[in-house]
Amino acid sequence: MTTFTSSLPDELLAQLSEAAAKLSIPKNKIIEKALSTYLEQLKRIEYINSFKKAYKNEDTLTLAAEGMAAYLQQIED
Repeated sequence: MTTFTSSLPDELLAQLSEAAAKLSIPKNKIIEKALSTYLEQLKRIEYINSFKKAYKNEDTLTLAAEGMAAYLQQIED
């Protein structure tokens, strides 16, 4: 594991310290979980945005429609 040093606003550090004390877990574990959750949310947003772009793209919609038609034909067969 690599050591990372950073600075936080005093109020945020106080909230972190309070949460760590209440939960009886180290501050770095809270930061690790929070960062992991945030990065996962960024991935989800990127995924959603890619679908929004595809939805607006006529070529993508045509390709999807053709794919669905072929899939439905396979089911019927």
